[in-house]
Parts: sequence; structure tokens; C-alpha cells
Amino acid sequence: MIRFSPMHDRLQSIDGSWRNLNGMPSLVAVPEEAVIATYLGIADVSCLTRFGVKGANAADWLSSQGITTPDRPNTWNLLSDGGIVARLGLTEFFIEDSLQSHFAINLAAACQQPPAKVYPVLRQDAAIILCGSAVNEVLLQTCSVNFRALSLLERPVILTSMVGVAVTIIPGDRNGQPFYRLWCDGTFGAYLWQTLSEIVAEIGGGVVGVEEGMKG
Repeated sequence: MIRFSPMHDRLQSIDGSWRNLNGMPSLVAVPEEAVIATYLGIADVSCLTRFGVKGANAADWLSSQGITTPDRPNTWNLLSDGGIVARLGLTEFFIEDSLQSHFAINLAAACQQPPAKVYPVLRQDAAIILCGSAVNEVLLQTCSVNFRALSLLERPVILTSMVGVAVTIIPGDRNGQPFYRLWCDGTFGAYLWQTLSEIVAEIGGGVVGVEEGMKG
């Protein structure tokens, strides 16, 4: 079954290579993207598989499935092969795979008949990565959170708004450069992407492919 990213139409004008990833046509590479990503890159990574679950027994159930969940609300853990698990509040969790891992798919299958007080949450997010030395200039124009005041060692998960859209943001760094992952409801994905990509272009950055965006 073919799926389409909320940003699919917005990416059609980009000169790059496409490939089907997890059933979704995805922009995987563009010319000179390594240089772009070092300064300021934006990537659509909606093709990554995701799974959500909540409930009083959700943490115990995830543990039984081999997922070590964060101890504190609004923090995240790194899974093997680059996936992540985030704790959203006390009893809700969000898992996103890397290009190599399959935790989300396996969890969705295991939760077809969930135990008591475990409730799967449908995740149809638009997923975006912002990376490079100039990321903070984009954030200053679009979000009121002072990300520079956060301790990345605490692995924070920020629930806020960006250009009027409710978003979940995980700030981080990659090879000493800012690396931000953000998600929003898919119905707002095209608007958020258009707004962010225009600001990125104004600052001198550009679009990069999934593989460059996810490069560790």
C-alpha cells in the first residue's frame, strides 16, 4: 500500500533522487546536500515508522517488548539502531524507528490485542528534521522556546507551538552541530513545511534528503 507524505507535493520541485521507503515515496538525496546540512538543512522524514501507546500499564508493556522507557515525563531514550522512545507526560509513549530499525512495526503488531490499561495511539505525523549551524535562527523566528537554555544531556522533549502549529520537538546535536527532530499532526504538515522551508531558504539553507537528514 502506497502512502504519501503530507509534504509530498511541496517536494516535487526539488532536484533529487527518490525511493520508496516504508511504502512512501521519499526524497532520499539532493545535490550538495552534505554542504547544505552543515549550515542549514531541512528534511522530510515522514517515511519513518512510528507507534504510540498510552495507559497505566503502557510502560510495563513496553518493557515486556524489550523497550526501555524514560523514567521522567517529557524525556526520551535512544533505541538500538537509532530509533527513539519518548515519554509524553506520565503514561503516553511515542516510538519512532530509524531507517534501519523496526520497533514501531513490531510493537503495532504486538498491540493488536492489547492487555488491560494499554491503548495504542494512531500516529500519522508529519516529521521534519532541521540541522546545521544556523538552526537557531529558524527557531528564533518560529517558536518562543529558548532552546539554548535547555540541557541536551537531560534529553528533553518539548511540546510547544511553531508558527501556530502544535509540535513535539526533540533538540539535540550531531557531530557538534544542532540537530532538531519535530513532529506535528499530518494535516498541518504541508503548511509547517512550507513556512519553515521558506525561512530556511531566506537564511541560506535548503532541502536535504532523508538519508542525509538521518545521518548519524
